[in-house]
Amino acid sequence: MTKADLVNVVAERAKLQHRQAEVVVNLVFDLMSDALKKDDRIEIRGFGSFVNRSYGSYQGRNPKTGAVVQVAPKRVPFFKVGKELKELVDVFNHPRPGVTPQPLAEDDNDDDA
Repeated sequence: MTKADLVNVVAERAKLQHRQAEVVVNLVFDLMSDALKKDDRIEIRGFGSFVNRSYGSYQGRNPKTGAVVQVAPKRVPFFKVGKELKELVDVFNHPRPGVTPQPLAEDDNDDDA
């Protein structure tokens, strides 16, 4: 699902105009981004949580030249899925009444050939 798809679904389900739904979706994402910038934790019960993970500096290699480079410390957003969402998605290990698990389809586009 893309952001545009999400806007369309919000507009349809909330009976909003497309522009209003777009404002709502953008506002939610902006607020989440602002919270992570301030190093706040975002927890959405039943869905998951977003936190920043901090990584110290380390020595890496330029893959093209092989030269050693110093990588600066950084913070990276990390998503941890909630138990309810994990169980909802994992129908093989947590079967739901009336839902028959379907194996994932093999990728028919074989780029190696």
